[in-house]
Amino acid sequence: MQHTINAIINARLPGREGLFHIPISQGCFGQIQPQQASCDAGPADLDARGNLVSPPFVEPHIHLDAAFTAGEPRWNQSGTLFEGIECWADRKPLLSREDVIGRAERALHLFADNGIQHVRTHVDVTDPSLTALNAMLEVRERVAELVDLQIVAFPQEGICSFPHGHELMEEAIRLGADVVGGIPHFEYTRDDGVASVRWLMELAHKHDLLVDVHCDEIDDPQSRFLEVLAAEALRLDYGARVTASHTCAMGSYNDAYCSRLFRLLTRSGLRFLSMPTESLHLQGRFDSYPKRRGLTRVPELLEAGLKVAFGQDSIRDPWYPLGNGNMLRTLDVGLHACHMLGMDWIDSCLELITSNGAAALNLQNYGIEPGLPARCIVLHGSSPYEVLLEQKPVLASIRDGRVLVSR
Repeated sequence: MQHTINAIINARLPGREGLFHIPISQGCFGQIQPQQASCDAGPADLDARGNLVSPPFVEPHIHLDAAFTAGEPRWNQSGTLFEGIECWADRKPLLSREDVIGRAERALHLFADNGIQHVRTHVDVTDPSLTALNAMLEVRERVAELVDLQIVAFPQEGICSFPHGHELMEEAIRLGADVVGGIPHFEYTRDDGVASVRWLMELAHKHDLLVDVHCDEIDDPQSRFLEVLAAEALRLDYGARVTASHTCAMGSYNDAYCSRLFRLLTRSGLRFLSMPTESLHLQGRFDSYPKRRGLTRVPELLEAGLKVAFGQDSIRDPWYPLGNGNMLRTLDVGLHACHMLGMDWIDSCLELITSNGAAALNLQNYGIEPGLPARCIVLHGSSPYEVLLEQKPVLASIRDGRVLVSR
């Protein structure tokens, strides 16, 4: 049963030494005070017991409309992105309101239990009935006490390449989608891909919406829609509101091209998302040996001052048969795959599943500061290093002063 607390005591905070007393009043954080020593908890206190208190985990990229559909009606045996899309196309006619709501809420309750309080889900709108979108709009309201849910109008089978793709995107926005999506590398031609990016950026700008594009999710070094997205973001002065998801092809670009590309990326200010578990599974499928990892250039983007976050992408769907809602698992795999196990990276690693994801979602009231909504989690460990070593379930999750999870 949920209950309200007045303070978190004996807390450690990221990047700060010592113990802290974090007061909570009317659902917001008060003035945080250092503690000279550990103290006993009162009846309305939550005792962090010297563990790290962090802003909630952010899941910036998931496909809730497809959650728990792996093997329905068939399994993706090749493990490729494209067979996954084919499997999903076979599953779409079976969608119903009850089906989508049930699976999405099951996933979101799993996320909440793992300390996730902010979620961005892509919802396939290349379906004339828009069944999944209408269901997800209901889910957004039904789960509001547990998570904040952003909905991306995602054209899984293309904007230009799918019949009435433009009209379906516009209808999705009219119905209440929060974010404009795209998938330029899946359009039939390079020209169609470029046209789709320019069109979706104008759509978002017209309606004052965020953008999150599946961009260059392929090992092909000639897939270069990221430069188009970045140029459009720069032209419209929209970079902080635009997210490039995946950008797997960047891992196959030559360094000379990347040198020029990074100049544009840093000027545009795009946000980046990498889904390490899924990209390791889907990419490199057309290689013999050596097999590429298929991830974008995460450390290089971070060193260039750009925001990068990790996401799970899937929970047991046609693209990825696993997934358990645990962001620490995703973080662990991502740090390994990106060669980021130096202690400097580990010290800041939680940003990849917290504040950097919040930047991608353009969250305005995120963090542990006086006056902000009292939303946080208590992790198992006194430092990011210990949290990463143990990877145990969150000890507590607090939302607006209410304890959602306590272990």
